[in-house]
Amino acid sequence: MAGGGSTAIDEAMQLAVDEADAARGRTSPNPPVGAVILDVDGVVVGVGSTHPPGGPHAEVMALREAGEKARGGTAVVTLEPCNHTGRTGPCSQALVEAGIAKVVFAVADPTPLAQGGARTLIEAGVLVESGTGADSVLKGPLRAWLHKQRTGRPHVTLKYAASLDGRSAAADGSSQWITGPAARAHVHEQRSKLDAIVVGTGTVIADDPRLTARLPDDSDSPHQPTRVVVGLREISPASQVRSSDAPTLFVRSREPADVMHALAEHTDVLIEGGPTLAGAFLAAGLVDRIVAYIAPVVLGSGAAAVENAGVGTITDALRFSIESVQPIGADILLSAVPT
Repeated sequence: MAGGGSTAIDEAMQLAVDEADAARGRTSPNPPVGAVILDVDGVVVGVGSTHPPGGPHAEVMALREAGEKARGGTAVVTLEPCNHTGRTGPCSQALVEAGIAKVVFAVADPTPLAQGGARTLIEAGVLVESGTGADSVLKGPLRAWLHKQRTGRPHVTLKYAASLDGRSAAADGSSQWITGPAARAHVHEQRSKLDAIVVGTGTVIADDPRLTARLPDDSDSPHQPTRVVVGLREISPASQVRSSDAPTLFVRSREPADVMHALAEHTDVLIEGGPTLAGAFLAAGLVDRIVAYIAPVVLGSGAAAVENAGVGTITDALRFSIESVQPIGADILLSAVPT
């Protein structure tokens, strides 16, 4: 009989969530999934995550590591094991063939092609439980993928750094650095898990950013999101966004709908600047989450973090609910979603 009490399974699910989060950015169009195998005594014997398209899924990687120790054990997975044969075989069948006695997954697969893995497992005599760790998965590694399955468009996060009084730059235009090194390192870590980063031509002309994801030693992260430059103004041939460090897409439009059309094949998109672009996406109702790095400084004047979001009176205010508040160094990271 499969071992592992509720504590062991909860800990295994958190490990699976961490594995899934580490896989973000390199699995599209497949979901970033994490899987953990517990042996009959509830000991972790296999850990895996989804590989790039065409490669093994998380369950297969975890089973490979577990080997014969998987027999009679428990599989803990962030997403319901798939039930179809595509570029790889069905994970539900792989779990059955490995002799897994119990499967615990966080979230059901919403796709008509892949769903049904739980039913296949039950019909094969495997115990199945769902819902464990669902909140962590829904707000974590599968947030963007599930959003795209539900809406048909990329998940859009608006990110900005601001002072306590909502300024993204001082009166003289200077903005480096409002936040501290820990917050900036966190930004780079998150960039490495994205499909695309969007900025306006104004930001490129004013700041000449690289828009790459970098490691703590300032070397480039193995995964680089597509850099997307939006607007009608010409960009210098010497701009850093034209480098070979990462792919770059130019969208010759100011309309958020045109940007979404150009990014239709992407899943996880970040709007990173500046205030005009942020306001346009908010006014268009295309922001699914805001992450704001707030520094404990007051500037008193200067550019606001967001401009022209389509709000003329307080009754038209765009309302968000706070998901989390996280200290990062001397700064605070707020995560908020539309109400």
